[in-house]
Amino acid sequence: MPHTGQPAPVPPVPGQLTRSVHGRMFDIPAGYRVDMHCHDWVQFTYASAGIMQVLTERHSYLLPPQCAVWIPPGVRHTVYSERALAFRSLYLGDGILKGYARDCAVLQVTPLVRELIDKASRFANDYPEQGPQARLLQVLVDEVRELPEAPFSLPLPSDPRLRRITDALQAEPGDNRGIEEWSQQVGASRRTLVRLFQAQTQLSFQAWRQRLRLLAALPMLAQGTSVTAVANELGYDSVSAFIALFQRHYGETPGAYALGLG
Repeated sequence: MPHTGQPAPVPPVPGQLTRSVHGRMFDIPAGYRVDMHCHDWVQFTYASAGIMQVLTERHSYLLPPQCAVWIPPGVRHTVYSERALAFRSLYLGDGILKGYARDCAVLQVTPLVRELIDKASRFANDYPEQGPQARLLQVLVDEVRELPEAPFSLPLPSDPRLRRITDALQAEPGDNRGIEEWSQQVGASRRTLVRLFQAQTQLSFQAWRQRLRLLAALPMLAQGTSVTAVANELGYDSVSAFIALFQRHYGETPGAYALGLG
């Protein structure tokens, strides 16, 4: 689901962290993107309103409300949203993580973590290193480390032939061309594409496209598009098939998901 847009007018990123946790809180206008970049520290990013897309060189992550993304040091990433975002981000230094590390992941934010993030993101960046604010931040980091992963990520292949396919499908998720048609399009055999998809994404072509479509449904539902219209636009044979797959993957029907955003 690649997008283009103007760089967002956001506050500057610090050159270095003056504290173990650096909070950022601002709004990103609809249709803007933050240019591809990386940091020397962990970034924990959350949108209290709006659906945010975070793209790295190997994954696409879609963050509905109440989800966050953990981005390790050195991972290049960009942020985009078709609608306005209430952006909350924490930069976490080694001192407070105490050796804890994990791969890039979408995490399910609990109500407690949501409230702690909102409070911590308002701290001045020169908060006292000893005192109530520092203790609250340590509690926040301890809670973040326990957050479960959420099913909102899409692995991206590195092979240029596969990237032609995945880029095209992200731009048009309803494209129903099969792997045989794509093999002719990109100049590789069906067998080669099947093998590479599994090796580089850990998913079959069909499973990858299904996950893409389920992710693409989220912002459409958030914008108030009907379940029938979403299913039709994403290339499903029937609305009931779309509803069944959505419920199996996310644990609720698309209608219930849309109501939860209201």
